[in-house]
Amino acid sequence: MSTRPPIALSIAGTDPSGGAGIHADLKTFTARGVLGTTAITALVAQNTHGVSRVYPIAEDFVSDQLDSVLGDMPVDATKSGMLGTRSLVELVVARAATSDLGFYTVDPVMVATSGHRLLDVDAVEAVRTQLLPVADLITPNLPEAALLLGDDVPEAGTRQQMLDQARELVARGTGAVLLKGGHGGDDEVTDILVTADGSLTEYIHPRISTPNTHGTGCTLSAAITAEVAHLKHDRTLAEVDAGLLAEAVDSALSYLGRALTSAAGWQVSLDPEGAHGPVDHQVDIVRR
Repeated sequence: MSTRPPIALSIAGTDPSGGAGIHADLKTFTARGVLGTTAITALVAQNTHGVSRVYPIAEDFVSDQLDSVLGDMPVDATKSGMLGTRSLVELVVARAATSDLGFYTVDPVMVATSGHRLLDVDAVEAVRTQLLPVADLITPNLPEAALLLGDDVPEAGTRQQMLDQARELVARGTGAVLLKGGHGGDDEVTDILVTADGSLTEYIHPRISTPNTHGTGCTLSAAITAEVAHLKHDRTLAEVDAGLLAEAVDSALSYLGRALTSAAGWQVSLDPEGAHGPVDHQVDIVRR
C-alpha cells in the first residue's frame, strides 16, 4: 500500500474572492482528502458580482509550472478549468499526450455567469477538436454543451435533448460526458453521465434555492477529480471504469449539494443586491 496521499492537479485561473477557479479547486481538494497542486493560467480580478479584468499568464510560464509539478509528483487526476487562449489549449493537449496527467477532467469554462468571456473566440474550435478527444471526462453545463457542438446549436431543453447532446459529445472522442442540467428551470435538476462504452447514469436531485452559486461548476469538477484521485491512487487508469466513475460523480454531487445548502443563508458581499456568493467548501470540516 502506498504511503503517499492521492494527488490532484488543477490547471485554471484564479479567483481572489475565493469562490471559483484555483481557489475553489484547492479548497475542494482539501475537503475531499487529496493533496492539491496547481498550474495557474490567468490572474482574474473577480468577486461575487462578476469578472472585471483578466491577466493571462505567459504560455512558457504555464509550461514551467506544469514541468515543476509533473516532473516531481505522481499526479493521480487532473482537471482543467479556464484556459483562455488557443495556445494554452494546445499546450494542455500536448501535455496530455506526453505527460501522465492521470484521469483528466475538462471543465469547459467559456463564459462567466456575469457574461464575461473567459475563452477567446478562436480557442473554441481548439477545445472542440483537440481538447475534448484527450479528456477522460468533460463537465459542460447546458450552454457550454451547445457551444461545444456548434455555433448555432440550441441549448437542450428536455431530457431527450440532453441525452442526445451528451451522446454526440462522446461520439466526438471524449471518454465520458457529465451534462449538467442546473441551467434548466425545473424544481428538480437532472444531470446525465454518458460514457464511451454506452453506459448511462442519471442523477436527479431537488433544486436548491440560493443566490450563492458562485463557482459551482469549478467545485463539482474539482470534487469529481478528487474522488477519482482516490480511485486512481491504487489502480491503473484502465481500472477506473464506468461504474467507478458513476460512483465518483454521485459522491461529488452529494458534496456540492451539502455545500450549496450550507451556504444558502450566507451574505458575504458588502453589496448583496445581485451578488452570487460562494458555496461552503468546508461543509464537511469541523469548525472551531
